This record gives sequence, structure tokens and C-alpha cells, in this order.
Amino acid sequence: MKKLERIMDKCDSYEDWKEAAQSHDDISGQKRWREVDQTSQYDYSQIRLRLDRLRSLRARHDNQGLLFTLNEGIHGNMGGMGRSSLYRRAKFGTKHLIEQYIDEIDDCLRYLADLDEDLISAQDKMDFFYRANICFGRSALMLSGGGVLGFYHLGVVKVLLEQGLLPRVISGSSAGSLVAGVLGTHSDSELEQFYDPANVHFEAEREASVFSRMFFGSNPQIDIGDLEQIIARLIPDMTFQEAYEKTGRQISITVAPAEPHQRSRLLNAITSPNVYIRSAVMASCAVPGVFPPVMLMAKNLHGEAQPYLPTRKWVDGSIADDLPAKRLSRLYSTNHYIVSMVNPIATPFLQNNRERSRTSAALGALGMGVGREILNFYRGIAQKQGDNWPRFNMLINGVHALMDQEYSGDINIVPSFRWYNPGKLLSHLSEKELVTLMQGGENSTFPNVESIRICTKISRTMEEILHRFEYGDLRPADSEYHRPRSSRRRPTATRADREALRETASQRASAGEALEAKPKKPVKSRAKKTSDSASKAGKAPARTRTKATKKTASAKPAAKPKAAAKKKPAAANVKKKTPARTQVAKKAQPVKAAAKKAAKSKSAIRKAPAKKKAAKESPSELQGELW
Repeated sequence: MKKLERIMDKCDSYEDWKEAAQSHDDISGQKRWREVDQTSQYDYSQIRLRLDRLRSLRARHDNQGLLFTLNEGIHGNMGGMGRSSLYRRAKFGTKHLIEQYIDEIDDCLRYLADLDEDLISAQDKMDFFYRANICFGRSALMLSGGGVLGFYHLGVVKVLLEQGLLPRVISGSSAGSLVAGVLGTHSDSELEQFYDPANVHFEAEREASVFSRMFFGSNPQIDIGDLEQIIARLIPDMTFQEAYEKTGRQISITVAPAEPHQRSRLLNAITSPNVYIRSAVMASCAVPGVFPPVMLMAKNLHGEAQPYLPTRKWVDGSIADDLPAKRLSRLYSTNHYIVSMVNPIATPFLQNNRERSRTSAALGALGMGVGREILNFYRGIAQKQGDNWPRFNMLINGVHALMDQEYSGDINIVPSFRWYNPGKLLSHLSEKELVTLMQGGENSTFPNVESIRICTKISRTMEEILHRFEYGDLRPADSEYHRPRSSRRRPTATRADREALRETASQRASAGEALEAKPKKPVKSRAKKTSDSASKAGKAPARTRTKATKKTASAKPAAKPKAAAKKKPAAANVKKKTPARTQVAKKAQPVKAAAKKAAKSKSAIRKAPAKKKAAKESPSELQGELW
């Protein structure tokens, strides 16, 4: 067994490790433990009952019953089957009952997704899968900070990528942000080339030469330009939104404020879609006291780079929020976290899930608790003497922020070494040391592959099915899920109705023009002649109106124009006898003759518009009668 354990520690591939682990379980008797359902660590009777029921419903093609049973609840800790102790005893896998139950749910989900719409409508299936996805949750990979130890993350990511287990939600802080930026801006095929052994050795040589020049060259001061060159070479010039559209990975990078009284930020395609990933990584890697604070850059409406929050600068994200689990949960509905931890503050108190026991977990929690209490004591002193000891106050607050964090997840991948020389965190590393770090990440991930596979299988299946609904063959024709809001405001039926109304209106308008065409010409010309003759002769408009009506229309339609014509002179007479004009005439007795002449001219002027008005109204009245 010891020999097998040594082989497992030095395996170069997961297949070799898997073979050695299964042989170890055969010899140690853990294979028998996996085959037996009974244990006090989970509710095996409930899992067995639900497994038998799901199998029976699927065998009988009871689709509605199967849908109802799955609707009762799908979650990863049914009956306590997600407990980490169930995945530590055997080297490979866990209880067969748990694996069978997970596989059966996976088969049922795929069975329902592929059913004909005559049996279960596509809309009902979509409602079920969206609800089940929210209920079950998603997994996230969180990459901690740790200086040059961040190369360890590359080994972890390599194994997850090869096994098809890399989550779509990824966060990174400090050194982890560099790896997260690489993952978010490169497709799977590009990452395969990135992990090619020849390319790995080439990059290792370049990184080693850069760090050697930075720390052991003629200039002892660290040049931030070298770090910018590394980031520019590994990460394309893309925003968070552009990276998401390319790879579909939802990466997040944490940054901490350089000024006091500010809060850390989680940058991603939701909170800051136009921020450049390069500037976010640069800010998250800006270790206080080593690199200067960084101003974030974003793309504006014209596609040009401009400062993002120009009054603020940012530093190392691991200081305030190394593992942003709560924020990821709010933004992406994640509830299962895979942690790759290389932060030298946390690694002494953490252990790999396979090696972790209750005693070690309790001791680690005790150590972190004691450290927090000591820091709280000194923090209280520093706050009282803040004006006298500003630097000490700042130092204590920074260390307190580091210690007052949660550094563990559901599955923890931790290096085999527990202590690391702080002086080497930003120092020169040789090519051999860099490759050793990557291989250490791979070897630490091998024992956790099966637990990750089992715990994330349902969520990966639902994401695949939902992707088919959105972009593939399962999407119903009338579905409005994931459409832009503008397309949901006016459905197709409303557009059709509006077009029909437009056609009806145009038909009516053309019909009205046809009806107006005949009476319009003669009435207008004759009315014009009548008004002209009336204005010259000074006659009353009633006679003109009556003559025009007799010539152009029959007796009945002419009844209304006659009535209108009779009323007009009366109105004119009323205007002449207004009280204001009567008073003016009485007061102007010396010029009575002139006033009479003025009154005659005014009445003539007023009569002419009345004639024109009557002539203009006649076509519309005639049209009303004809319509």
C-alpha cells in the first residue's frame, strides 16, 4: 500500500493515478465499503427509495409522474450525500448508491429533455429545467492569491480542463486573477496549445528571465513595466463582455481600494462589462508597497479606452476578498465552490479534502480564531491612537482584513507544502521550480477529480440542456426565454394587427378620394365665381349661396346650405350693432358723415369673407350628404 501511495504521489497522468487508486482500494478493503449502502454518514434508505422510484417511473414511461417526482426537489445534498467525509474514505469515488442515484437523475433529465413535444410540451420542459437549475445551483472555481505560487493554479486548471470539469464561473485574486484572465480570454482549443509541454517550458524560461532581471539586475527597484509585459503577452486586449461572448466563461476579478473608507469590488461582465481585463488583472496584482496602485481602464461608447472611476485607484484583491463566494452566489446562483488555495496566510491551516479530518479541521479553525482575536486587540489600540500611529493603524487594518476572511470551500485543493518562505513570493524562480509548481497542482487535483465529477454532474447536465434550449434543437418556436426586452414588447400578432389596420385605413382613404373627386371640382369653381361676382356687386351672400346650390345639387341636399346662408347676414347685422360701435358713433357727431362712410366700407369688407367662408363650407357639407 505504501508503494501504491508513492506511485500516486508521482503520477504524471490521471489515468495512471486512477489505476493505482483502484488497486489501493482493493487491497485496503475500501472497495467493499463502497458497495455497501449502510453507513451513518447519510440517509441511505431515502436515497435507495428515491432511486427505485425514479427507475420505475422511467421504465414505465410515466412521464408526468417522473416530472412530478423530480419537481419535488433536486439538490446536491439530498439525505446528506454531499458530505465531504463520504469522499475521503476510499481513494477513488464514494458509495455506489450515491453514484447510481446521481447517474439516474442525469439519465432522467436527458430522457425528459429528449421527449417528443406531443408527450410534454417544450414550454413545460423549459419551465422545469429553469426552475431545477435555480434549485440545484452551480459550481464555481475560485483561485486565490499567492505571488509566484499562482503557477500552481495552472496545474489545477489543466486537470479540470482535460476531464471536462472546468466550471464556467471562475474568480481570481492577485496571482489567481492572471490565471482567470487567461481562462476567460482563450477558447478550449487555444488553452490546449497553451498547455503544450514545449510552450510551457518556453513560457517558464521567459518568466524566469523576467523575474531574474527584476530582482537581481542592475536596478533593484521593481519595474512595473515587466509585469505589464507579462499580462499583455498572456491576456488579449479585451473587455469582460467581449471575453464572455468569445468563451462563454464568466470570470470575475477582485480588486481592493487604495484609499481608506472604500469597499473592494468584484469586476466581471455583469458589474463592469466595459472594463479591460488587462487593467483589472494589473490592479489585482498590485501588491501594496511593491507595485503602485492602478487606475482601471474601460472602453467608452466610441470604442476608445478611458479611465474607469478616475478618482479611485486599486490594489491587490486578495487583501479584502480573496475568495468572493457570497458575491458569486448573488450574481451567478452558485452554491458549490472548488477552491485552489496557495495563499501563504491560509495554507498552514488548510488541508486537502482527502487529508482533512475532524481534528485537523478543528485545529485549523482554532488557529484562525486565535489569530483574529489577537488582531482585534491590536486593532482596538491602533484605532485609539490612529492620529499618533497612522502607519501602524494602516498595517493593522490590512492584516486584519487578510485574517478576517473565509479561506475554504466545499472542495479544497491545497499544495503538499504548508509553509513557504515569504521572501520568495515575488522572487526569481527557475524553470524547474515553475514546472514543479504546475505538476504539484496536477497531483493535488487528481484525488479530487471523482468527487468533483460526482458533485457537479447534475449541474453540468442541466447547463448543457439549457444551452440546447437557448441555441439548439430543444427551443420552442414561440419561446420568449432569453430574448431581448424590445422583442417581447410587441409580439408578432400585434404587428399583424397593425398592418391590417393600415391596409383598411388606406382602402378607406382611397374610397373617400374617389367619392370626393366628382363633387369637389364643380363646387369649388362655381363657388369661386359666385364669391367674385358677389364681392364686385356688393350683394348679400344668401342669393349667391342659393344660386350655387340650385345649379350643383338637388333640392334636398341644398336645404342645409340655404339655412347656413340665411344665418350669415344675421351675424353680420349683430356685428354692426355692437355696443362699442354705437357709443363711438354717438360721440363722433361732428364727423357723422365720415363715420357713415367708414361703417359702409367695414360692412363691405366683412361681407366678402363671409361669402368666401360659405363657399368653402359647401363642398364638405355636400360630401357629408353624399358619404
